[in-house]
Amino acid sequence: MSRLRVYDQHRPDVPIATHVDHDTIARVLGEVGVRFESWRADQPVAPGASQEEVIDAYRQDIERLQAERGYRAVDVISLTTDHPQKDALRRKFLSEHTHSEDEVRFFVAGQGQFTLHIGERIYDVLCGAGDLIGVPDGTRHWFDMGPNPHFVAIRLFTNPEGWVANFTGEDIADRFPRLEN
Repeated sequence: MSRLRVYDQHRPDVPIATHVDHDTIARVLGEVGVRFESWRADQPVAPGASQEEVIDAYRQDIERLQAERGYRAVDVISLTTDHPQKDALRRKFLSEHTHSEDEVRFFVAGQGQFTLHIGERIYDVLCGAGDLIGVPDGTRHWFDMGPNPHFVAIRLFTNPEGWVANFTGEDIADRFPRLEN
């Protein structure tokens, strides 16, 4: 189930608003330039599936996005609770960072939490299977997969090198709620 919590950046203890209706989440995020859509995640893939299996299962969706937005690189991040580097990966993504291109993820299984720092607000977006999120380039954000990750997400990039982060050095991510599966 998708969820959006909106916070004042100085008040991490109490959300200003909480939304669980997908259309409302899409509208609120759209007002700040974030793409949020509901797609069909009905192919039989599960956390731990190979990158090739996931890309093959969703090739039509991937090719449509590539044609629409000019994405040149695609990869799959697929993590389960038994992944040997899950703790290191969680720490890496939990630091506030930006990208010089849009960050697009389509969740085909499981869940993950994107937290966006836009102006004076924090937008905490719980994404689940079927959610596509597009975070505009330059947007400060972080991602939490939780202590026991269980998700598969397709990532699309215009940069052929794939995921390249510019870390802000700020500790704001440490003050806001984390994903606890």
